[in-house]
Amino acid sequence: MTESASVRYRRVRHDSFLAWRSPSYRFYAIGWLVSMIGTRIQATALAWDVYDRTGEALALGLTALVMALPAMLFALPAGWLGDRFNRIRLIMLSLAGMTLTSVGLALAAWQQAPISVIYLLLFLDGTAIMLGRPARVALMPTLVPKESFPNAVTWTTGLMHFTSVAGPAVGGLIININLLAAYWIAAASSALFILLLPFLKLLPQPPAPKQPFNLSTLLAGIRFVRRTPIILAMITLDLFAVLFGGAVYLLPIFAQDILQVGPQGFGWLRAAPAVGAVAMSVLLLVLPPMRRAGPALLANVAAFGAVTIVFGVSTSFPLSFAMLFLTGAFDNVSMVVRQTLQQLLTPDSMRGRVAAVSSVFVSASNELGGFESGLVAQYFTPLISVVSGGIGSMLVVGLVAWLAPDLRRIQRLDQVRPAPVQ
Repeated sequence: MTESASVRYRRVRHDSFLAWRSPSYRFYAIGWLVSMIGTRIQATALAWDVYDRTGEALALGLTALVMALPAMLFALPAGWLGDRFNRIRLIMLSLAGMTLTSVGLALAAWQQAPISVIYLLLFLDGTAIMLGRPARVALMPTLVPKESFPNAVTWTTGLMHFTSVAGPAVGGLIININLLAAYWIAAASSALFILLLPFLKLLPQPPAPKQPFNLSTLLAGIRFVRRTPIILAMITLDLFAVLFGGAVYLLPIFAQDILQVGPQGFGWLRAAPAVGAVAMSVLLLVLPPMRRAGPALLANVAAFGAVTIVFGVSTSFPLSFAMLFLTGAFDNVSMVVRQTLQQLLTPDSMRGRVAAVSSVFVSASNELGGFESGLVAQYFTPLISVVSGGIGSMLVVGLVAWLAPDLRRIQRLDQVRPAPVQ
């Protein structure tokens, strides 16, 4: 067989549904999909409710800050728990906490409780999410064989972005009908995920020694990241790019005051990045694996910053929607590459703690980016906030590309091997 014929044969053999052939992944993906849709509906209703009641950009930024605090405070202990105890049970406990906080938000909205009560419930919700996040990330490679994992990451990322389409769009409709229903739907969706988790059957992993809870084991994830240049570069890139790219938290302002499209238009603006991400996910599933994953990561983050700038200066709803669509498409490529590399480079015994480190620097930066955007918008303008964030993201890409040559050299994701634990 000639080389060109061999390449064509491998492309024909590419299986876009490889991960779904694992029953455990099917149960997990369905439960996670339903839970995430409910979470997105709740987030849309919450953002609208807070801005509608306060009329302040800073109030939106504070919701982001409150959600970020648990990641900064509890991520490392949660990572140790994810490596030490049963991961499925930790995820179930996390989901139970999310269910209760959604019920609390519904009751608070019904009674028109003070905004401070909303912030307290958001802190508790963020704590519950943080408890299960490292365990959930670490669980993923044990649901499918190694050769299926890049496909599973692509599917999971695509489903996540699909929920960002369905959740805000449906959430915008629900706001017009009954705000409280959004919180009750979120509670029911996380409860359903709990019921599906016992059906998972995990693949065997190399036995890991039980480690005591002390400062050394708590910080083991940080040491591993520091000794793994590619993971460190990816976390740095995402940390600052996301920190400067928190424009999504200002969408209620753009929807009400700049574009004047009302709650339904706001819902579609919130959904636009996910529409682009879903479209990119479909493309990634159909195409063969990336051959130059490292350069693709850097190029897509830079493009994300560029289209963010255009969104900031736009006063047209179609143009704004299109730019947000492209932010989602570019960000999806970045997420697939980063998540696949992080999991494949990390041994199973360390995945919870490495995921926790990533949560501190990445997940927290999402919420802090929202706070930064709200703060700049409050004391300057929303336009300055968004445009300066896009410029900052592009500058970060250039700096990381210069300082991390190993990341630029990454080729195919399915050829990555775990880094040694020293």
